Amino acid sequence: MIDQLKSSIRDIPDFPKKGILFKDITTLCKDAAMFQRMVDLMAHRYIGKKIDLVVGIEARGFVVGAALAYKLGAGVILVRKPGKLPHKTHKASYALEYGTDSLEIHQDAIEAGQNVIIADDLLATGGTAGAVAGLVKRMGGNIVECAFIVELDELKGRERLAPHPVFSLIKY
Repeated sequence: MIDQLKSSIRDIPDFPKKGILFKDITTLCKDAAMFQRMVDLMAHRYIGKKIDLVVGIEARGFVVGAALAYKLGAGVILVRKPGKLPHKTHKASYALEYGTDSLEIHQDAIEAGQNVIIADDLLATGGTAGAVAGLVKRMGGNIVECAFIVELDELKGRERLAPHPVFSLIKY
């Protein structure tokens, strides 16, 4: 099953810049059966746990986060690039493997004590997810797990997210 999912992900060399091998999940997502398997396998981990919210990270994390939230009967929160959310926000800046960026979350998105899954398509260095974890903790959320479709082991992003638990469906 995992091998089928893995084979449905396309490699794009030198994107977004030279030397980066981009793992493109759009090929997995366009295949209805593969997309359903991916969502089911990820959601199965959390069935029976009290998950209040799934935080999806812009932009592919919206797909993962919304699908997981639906499957778990949880709310979905969108973490976006600066200036994209209409209400008062908290902001976090972070380093990427190819530059720097910032993300924002609505100040009223998470209530203290709510159980949260942070969801994205890919874990690389952990900078993006680490920034989001910081926002969730700042707001008093309880991070149940950080969940990814793909993890690039050699970049050690999992270590950067410690002490938060990390789950990745597919590892390279």
